[in-house]
Amino acid sequence: TVLVAHNDDPTDQMFVFFPEEPKVGIKTIKMYCQRMQEENITRALIVVQQGMTPSAKQSLVDMAPKYILEQFLQQELLINITEHELVPEHVVMTKEEVTELLARYKLRENQLPRIQAGDPVARYFGIKRGQV
Repeated sequence: TVLVAHNDDPTDQMFVFFPEEPKVGIKTIKMYCQRMQEENITRALIVVQQGMTPSAKQSLVDMAPKYILEQFLQQELLINITEHELVPEHVVMTKEEVTELLARYKLRENQLPRIQAGDPVARYFGIKRGQV
């Protein structure tokens, strides 16, 4: 288990959990949530070896508004996809930057290209719906 903080805002912290069991169950998820409650942290990554049970995946969805836990397979993290030559650079913009971009190109927000929530780069950056 690792506790990391954001470079720009040290109070913005998250856990990175590395469970020992190959397939993670609901008991492990509840243990991680309890730890997050104790430390008052709302975001976490779970790096699993083989996957999660269906009930464990459902528990992640059920906790979504209060606690955001994202699951990654170890294999997905062996290569840093953001450094691959075929992947264009992605930058998460602030509200001010979005306003400036829309004004500069005379666009409305619904005219911007979409990225799916399950996109590997979107998952890498932890992008939420509505972010640019």
